[in-house]
Order: sequence, then C-alpha cells, then structure tokens
Amino acid sequence: MYSKVAITGMGIISSIGKTVEENFTSLTEGKKGISTIENLETIHKDVIKVGEIKLTNTELAQLLGLSSDNNYSRTALLGAYAAKQAVQSAGINAINEYRTGLISSTSVGGMDMTERYFYDYFKNEAVQKYITAHDAGDSSHKIAEYLGLEGFVSTVSTACSSAANAIMMGARMIQAGKLDRVVVGGTDALAKFTINGFKTLMILSDTYNTPFDNHRKGLNLGEAAAFLVLESDAVVKEQNKKVLAYVSGFGNANDAYHQTASSENGDGAFLAMEKALQLAKLDISDIDYINAHGTATPNNDLSEGRALIRIFGEKVPEFSSTKAFTGHTLAAAAAIEAVYSVLALQNNVVFPNLNFQTPMEEFDLMPQTTLKHKEIRHVLSNSFGFGGNCSTVIFSKN
Repeated sequence: MYSKVAITGMGIISSIGKTVEENFTSLTEGKKGISTIENLETIHKDVIKVGEIKLTNTELAQLLGLSSDNNYSRTALLGAYAAKQAVQSAGINAINEYRTGLISSTSVGGMDMTERYFYDYFKNEAVQKYITAHDAGDSSHKIAEYLGLEGFVSTVSTACSSAANAIMMGARMIQAGKLDRVVVGGTDALAKFTINGFKTLMILSDTYNTPFDNHRKGLNLGEAAAFLVLESDAVVKEQNKKVLAYVSGFGNANDAYHQTASSENGDGAFLAMEKALQLAKLDISDIDYINAHGTATPNNDLSEGRALIRIFGEKVPEFSSTKAFTGHTLAAAAAIEAVYSVLALQNNVVFPNLNFQTPMEEFDLMPQTTLKHKEIRHVLSNSFGFGGNCSTVIFSKN
C-alpha cells in the first residue's frame, strides 16, 4: 500500500541563485534571472534571452574543488554542486550508511563539451576525454562519484518531465523496499544544440517569457540543477530526521499526440494529474497551489490550461509558472520546481507568475501575479515534455 515518502534535504543552483535561500529570496522579491548569453558562443547571442547561471565552468570546478584537468561537463558540474547541497541539507555524513541511490535526469548531458571538442577529436588525443563525457549517464556517475555514493545509480531522460520521473522512481523504490534513501533530481546546461533546436521549432522568445498570457511569444531556455533527498520512514525515525515535506502522490501519462506538441485538450496532462490525486487520496479541493509547467509557448499553455479546467472545473486553485524567473530548464525543470513547491509549503506562499498582462482568449483562467501568503498544505507540480511525456507530483506538509 502506498504511503508518503519524506523529503529531508534539497539543493539547487539556477539563474536566480546558487542556494535554496537565494532562490527563495529571488522568488519572493520578484528577481528574475533572464538575461542575454555570456558564457556560450552562439549566433543567437544577441537575439534571445535565457536563464543563464553567471558562473563559468572553471569557476564551478573551483567551487567543487576539482582539478583543472577534470572532464566534467557543465551539466555534471551543476548537478554535483546541487546534489552536494542536498546531501548536506539532509545532514548526511556517511552517504553509504544505508542503502542509498542516485536517480539523476538530464536531456543535454555532455553536449556542451561535444560541441566544443568534436572537430578536434581525431587530431588531439587530449580532448578525447571530453567526448567520452557526452552521454547522459556520464553526468549521473560523475555526481555519484563526487558524493562518494557506491550504491544504485540510474539516469532518466524523458525530456522536460525527466526530473519528475526521477522523483517518482525514487519514491517507488523506497516504497518497494529496494532502497532506504535516494538522491533524486535533474541537471541541464545551456548548449548550442538546444538553443538551435528550439530556435528551429520557432518557440523561443526574443524577450521575457510571459506564461499564460494571451500574447505569449515563446519560452526562454534556462540552465539549472536541483536535487532532493528522499528517505524511508524507518530512516527518518531512526535518525530523528527533520522532514521538509512529503511526496504524497504522482502520476505520469503519455498522450501520444505529437513529437513535440501537447494534445490540444491536455489529455496527457489531465491523466497525469488525475493519477497523482488518486494516489495521494486527495480531493481537488485539497490542492492549495499549482506550480504549473507554463512554458509560455502557445501550445503548452493552452493545453495545460484546458487540462486544469478538466480536472478542477470552475475552481482551479491559485497557480503560477515560475519559468518567468528561471527560464525553461528542460530536464531540471521539475527538480527546481520541486524545491519551489517545498518552499511554498514551508513558507505558506504562492509565488507570482511574472510578466502576465492579458488573459488568454480561449478560457477564463488567471494565474496568481503577485506574491500571496496563505495556508498551504498540498502543492501540485506539473512537468510536460516532448514526446507526450506528462508527469505530475504532489508535495504535502504531512
């Protein structure tokens, strides 16, 4: 029988802060991290805005105490930094004391290194180590290695729902008695590959993204990493752990509608939310805040909005997309938004949906546009990805 899984630690680095505290301050003070590109050479540099972390790879490596000849991709650097924070936040001093796993997610992987060194691969043996860091699993193993974790390691890559599925998988492994605790989350760095790809799809905005606005022009890509520590009831009790929140429900579905677009009626989103509510044994009236996927693309916001109405009817809870702060961080999106969901629970706040001006003409839905203080017991977080990958996680106070 399913029971809730405790969250005992979390760590994050994004364009609005390199700690949990810095991210919370930015969210409550309306400080967005959307800017022009500085750390990446691209022909689109002056055309688009992104949620870029203003630290170079060298600076990140120094923060991690890595040698200058390391072959960590930017994805791995960001991931190791956030995962270490999460483990420290959970008060874990002996990472292998219990059956501990890592489930990390990414879509970019080591693409930033591949782009830089691909053409020199056969000419310069010294750069070959960077190409071997290309695959998605390499970043997960680098993070595990950095943490000193010797147990189960897995990688999830289901586009923009990846980290939500990592959280689900970790919770299920604890419930099945396979692991005692799991570090779960996601990490993705900006790369020319993703910038060019989204540019080709014509869904990048040349200005600040405006989720759920009738005149939305598209998304801002971002980079980030975030991880949560999930622990079993037995470990929490044995170590008298402070619990930050609980994973109380989750669901995933695939509407099989299109390679990149969501179903116009939000079929996958509807099914994911429905499953999560059923698993959590919650009524629609129990949800106090929705951290929406809200990418500010024409298709996503219409699809998600319709799905919300199908689930909640005329009583859609207060909702907002925090992507106006961070940009869309792809596989890391559900992880950073999990941290934001826990912060909402801890501080009883609904974060604002920045840049919103005009309601969408297709339905009467208004996101929360200012910081609001209220009692929050349950937060529903949506993450929807290419290929119809739709996932929902519900976080609860107790």
